[in-house]
Amino acid sequence: MKPRQQRMLALGLSAIGLILASFLTFKAFNENMMFFINITDAVEQNNIPANKDFRVGGLVIKGSIYRQPGDLTMSFALTDNKNILKVRYTGVVPDLFREGQGVIAHGRLAEDGIFVAKTILAKHDENYMPPEVMESLSNHVTEKVAFKAAQ
Repeated sequence: MKPRQQRMLALGLSAIGLILASFLTFKAFNENMMFFINITDAVEQNNIPANKDFRVGGLVIKGSIYRQPGDLTMSFALTDNKNILKVRYTGVVPDLFREGQGVIAHGRLAEDGIFVAKTILAKHDENYMPPEVMESLSNHVTEKVAFKAAQ
């Protein structure tokens, strides 16, 4: 092989390797991407990714927590001050999980409309709320205020 052919072969193999590495990286990002869906969208089943986990966040409704005796399965309801989403979770919840607190749940929406959570995350301090949840709650509160002012 001539030196020119060797350089072209090395350049071609390098380009193929770079394209392959880029493809695998983007595929991994796409498979591991987790969307945040508002409770209203989840209840109305708008823009829900099919067969993929997603995140949903809101406030735990007071009086909605039910734990089956002798089991780690629990159910509760989340709200974004507009709609309510029932959540079922099996496992140990964080210490800060309680009624009236903001949480984010990772999981899927079952066919019966109940969100089956794989992970529950609770806020870690009195002043913190995930940005997505804060935006969702503030949008719905603004809509209610505007609606009441119009009446």
